[in-house]
This record gives sequence, C-alpha cells and structure tokens, in this order.
Amino acid sequence: MTSLDLELARERSHHDACRAALTRMTEDVAEQVVTGEDTAASGADAEALGRHLRSRAKEMREQPAGPLFFGRLDLDDGQVHHIGRRRIGEDPAAPPLVVDWRAPVSRAYYQAGARDPQGVLRRRRFGWAPYSEGASEDLTALEDERLTAGGEVTVSALLAGEIERPRVGPMRDIAATIQPEQDDLVRSDPAASLCVQGAPGTGKTAVGLHRAAYLLYTHPQRIRRSGLLVLGPHRAFLSYISEVLPSLGETGVRQATLHDEIARHPVRAEDGGAAARVKHDARMAEVLHRALYGRVDPAPAEDLAVPDGSYHWRLPAAQLAAIVADVREEAPPYATGRERVRARIVRALQLRAERRWGPMGAAWARRIERAGAVTAFLDACWPKAIPEEVLAHLLTDPSDTALTAAERAAIRWDRPPRSYRSARWTAADLVLLDELAGLIERPESYGHVVVDEAQDLSPMECRAIARRTGFGSLTVLGDLAQGTTPWAARDWDEQLVHLGKRGAPVVPLTLGYRVPAAIVDLANRLLPHLGADVPAGRSVRKDGEVTVVRTTDRLDLLGAAAGAVREALVAEGSVGVITAGGLVRPVEEAVRACGAAERVTVLPATVVKGLEFDHVVVVEPAAIVAAEARGPNRLYVALTRAVSRLTLVHEAELPECLAASTDRGAG
Repeated sequence: MTSLDLELARERSHHDACRAALTRMTEDVAEQVVTGEDTAASGADAEALGRHLRSRAKEMREQPAGPLFFGRLDLDDGQVHHIGRRRIGEDPAAPPLVVDWRAPVSRAYYQAGARDPQGVLRRRRFGWAPYSEGASEDLTALEDERLTAGGEVTVSALLAGEIERPRVGPMRDIAATIQPEQDDLVRSDPAASLCVQGAPGTGKTAVGLHRAAYLLYTHPQRIRRSGLLVLGPHRAFLSYISEVLPSLGETGVRQATLHDEIARHPVRAEDGGAAARVKHDARMAEVLHRALYGRVDPAPAEDLAVPDGSYHWRLPAAQLAAIVADVREEAPPYATGRERVRARIVRALQLRAERRWGPMGAAWARRIERAGAVTAFLDACWPKAIPEEVLAHLLTDPSDTALTAAERAAIRWDRPPRSYRSARWTAADLVLLDELAGLIERPESYGHVVVDEAQDLSPMECRAIARRTGFGSLTVLGDLAQGTTPWAARDWDEQLVHLGKRGAPVVPLTLGYRVPAAIVDLANRLLPHLGADVPAGRSVRKDGEVTVVRTTDRLDLLGAAAGAVREALVAEGSVGVITAGGLVRPVEEAVRACGAAERVTVLPATVVKGLEFDHVVVVEPAAIVAAEARGPNRLYVALTRAVSRLTLVHEAELPECLAASTDRGAG
C-alpha cells in the first residue's frame, strides 16, 4: 500500500468518526426536544426553549447529504483542523472533529500562502466523487500544499477541478473554493454595507450568499432577531440559488423577489414604456409625498370645542395650526403624525382643564381623545390615508408640476376605475403603493439584506429596499455592464444613495473562476458599447471553446441550433439555449428532437441573468440586440452564462463588435 493509500485510509476513517458523531449530535438534539417539553418553567420561557430546540432539531434533520469536510490545516503549533460546512464534535467541551468554515481558525485555509503562511505548515484539499452524498469511500483523492515563507505558489489541481465541475442542477456553495479576495468580502464588517461590482463569473452571487451565512454564524442573535433577506431578480434565479444556504447549515432565511416583498395586490395590467419610466423615476418620491401630505389642512379655520359634561373646552384655530405645523416639521410617518396631533390636542385641553379644576387623571384623557369632536377635527385636518386611495386620486388626475405635461399624460388613467379596490394595478404601481405605505407607516426592517442584480433596480425600487433595511446593513451585488432595464444604474454611487447607503464602499471583482478566458475575451468586446464604466473581466481558466455557425435562412438556422445542441450533449453537463423572445418557441421545437430534456433548457435572453450552463448556444445574437434599447447589455449577459463552451448560431449579420474570423458553415 502506497503512502497515498495510507493517507486516504486514515482520512476515510476520520470521516467515519465524523459521521458517527454527527448522528449522535442529531439524536441528542431530538432527545433535548423531548426533555425540554417536560422542563418546568414559566409559559413564555418554556415556549421559547421549545421553539429553539425544535428549530435546531429540524435544522439537524434537514441538513443536505454530502461530504463532511473538504479541507485540512496542519498548523506549526501541532494542531490539526479539518474544515467543513458545519462544526462536528463528540462533546461541546472537546476539540471539534470538523471546524466550521466560518470559524476564525478556518480563515487561514483561504488566506494562507507561501508569502504569508499564517502559521500553516500544510494545507490539504480533498477530492470527492462527483455528486457524492458523503459515503467515506467517495473520498478518492487528496492534495497537499506545504507552505513555507518565500516558497513557490502552486496551482491546486483539485481546486481547479472543483471550479470547473459541470453545472447540473441548482447552484452549489463554494465553501471549498473561496478565494482570498472573496473571503475578504465574506468576512467583512457585519455592521457595514458594501457593494460588489463583479464581472461575470467572479462569484459575486456566491460571495453574497456566503456573507449571509457568515453573518448568521458570527452574529446569530442580532441577525436572526431582525431577520435576513435575500432578494433575487426573478423566481428562476431564486430556485437556482435555493440550496446554497441550506448546504451551509442555514435554513429559515427568506429568499424572495422584490415583487414578493411589496405585492399588496396581484398585477393585473401592464404599463407602457413611457408610463413605466415615469413611475420608476426618483421624482415620484416627492410627487407621492406631496400627494399624501396635500391632504393635511395646515390652517384650521375654526376653533375646536370639546364637550366635557356640561362644559366645553376650546382650543383656538391659531393654536391648532401651530400644533399641526410642529408635527409636520418633525416629519413622522403620516399615521404617527395624525396620532401625535391628537395627543397634543388632548394635552393642551388637559392643561386648560387642570388650570380650572386641578389634576385630571388618565381616564379623563382617554375619554377626551376618543371624543367625537377631536376625531372629527382630525378627519378634517389630518385625515386617515390608504395608499390605494391616494395613488388612485393621483393617477386619475396627475397635476404635480415636477412632471412634464407629457409625463402626466403618460401615467394618467384612461378610464378611472369605479373604486381603488377594482383598479387594475401594474407592477410599477405596486412600487408606488409601497412608497406610500412607507410614508404612512414605516415597515419592519431586516437586520441584513442581500440584493443581487442590483444594477437593474429603479430608484423607486431601491427606496423600497432602503425602507426594509432601516438600521441594518446591505450587501449589494451587481454588474453595471449587465444592466438591462430602461432605468438600470450606470453609476454605483448614485444607486447606493437611492438604497439609503450613501458612501458604502464599492469593491470590484474582476478575476473570474466560472467563465473561461476564451468566452470572457469575446464578451469583453461588447464593453465599449454598454454604457458602463467597468473594468474588463479576466479569467483564471485558460480552457473553453467558442464556435460560430453561420446559416443561410430561418430553416437552416433552426437546424443548426439543433445540431449545436446535439454536439453539446456529447460532453457532460447542462446545455442552455438562449435566444430572443420571439424565437423561443420555434427553437424549442427544433431542439426537442435532440432528447436529454433534463439537460437542455431553452430560454429567452430576458430571464437568464444569474444562471449558468456548461454549454450555451446563443441563437441569432442580432435579434437579442434588436429586441430592446439595452440589447447589447442583454447579449453580454447571454454570452457569459457559459461555463465551458459557447456556440453562436446566426443567420443575420453578427453585431459588429462580435464579428470574428471563426465563422463556419452550418453543414
């Protein structure tokens, strides 16, 4: 038996011990639930304890199957640590068999190098069989990197293999492959917000998710108490990333789209382009503020008389106006302002009553604040407000001069509904309703929010997120070059202002691990045409293939697309076929005969952001560019979904910046 075989046998034996310990941990937690239910305590304490134990037991039961460690550190003080996705120990007081990747001691696994060993003598990486569920015999390889000051930098074959492993199914975590610059972002100050400008394939989404897991590990009480929210651009993206946090031992994190967060009503209509642009414009915040507070009467014309038995207490109109003006100046939420006016009116009346009759008790104050005259005054001076009612009034007759006549005409309802309850709200209307709801009453906020594809958010959508952050922090992820909405950001500083995090640092990630250099170089040709000042992406991967197929007519185009899919299916991995929306159905029919439906996905270019495939076939790039104002940005997104191979199939001329000498016939 070779020394390698002996080492593999030892590590497999250690993995068996870890598996046994994890089984005992799971059983112990289940037993604690039963014991906890019999614990004598106050009702609230018993309920809190039971909830905690049941949650922990559920988390242990539902942890995904897989290898229990992926690395090992041998330190110069003699300590040895296996690194995995969660802590595993035989006893809480004993050294763990596996150290959580988020623990401070694990940082050296990602950061140590020959120039700065950080006390590490040897870093060991383990190779597991693809899609292993954690059987010890699936540990098939190991690789040692000995770190000595001034030593040579070596390239890990296992690390490269893990990065380049075929993409099948949902997104995987990258705990085993985090790079130093990614680790810096993951472990950055939890109280601080940050923005990651990431070129395609640099792992910005993975960085955001791993930062969320790190915050839950290092600040569990603060983050869990306020909650953690992950916002993605669409449901397909959320489905794709859905298993990352559970694989890292974190369940119960809300993952949603912004629409999920703000949906007060179903979307039953669609705005035209001009109306959508106006409704998403930052000026609408002030328009809505004026529409809401325009309901307040700042100068009551009459005195207020409140009956108290046979007596009437009076407040002059001037004093009432001063109360309203003071509250307006304090700028509380609208509903709070109404109640603050009520409270100050009652207090002013109480002072008058006490000067005449002596101290008045709390019961007297409660009776006066419920008096019909006080409520009637409030209804006239500071009426209750419902977001739908305010917006319906605005859209029925928009008159705010902050908008041009053409803009007011664009958002005006052609046919006002009988009531706001029967209105056919659009997606942009829901954003405006959320703004109004936030002006009326502040929503509860999260302790931390991760926002992916943030470059596509409008100013008004950013404000909706800012309201949900409050005193919490943000991880903003995006790429200005991939901005595809009409209101997509061109500058991160301005976008961060809308998100309520002015001055947050913007950190670029330019070194890619997902997209090969050949594909990155092709996509970089588009950068000068995208209206975004971002650094060009680079790739550590020197592999990858780009093929261009030119056809003569539509029928030939569809046949060539099917042929490209058949060629792609020869290799392992997923195949994504991306085209303009109008071509999806014919392309889907053409490639259906290729079989392997579970490996092939045909998608319009509008929904591929954030996804990745081993082989991408882009059908008719010119049609993608022509389909919308930001067509070049959309094509840039489509090209960079490929992890290993890219095929362009086209009948029309390629966009000029992509023209290459690699064209070949379809036959």
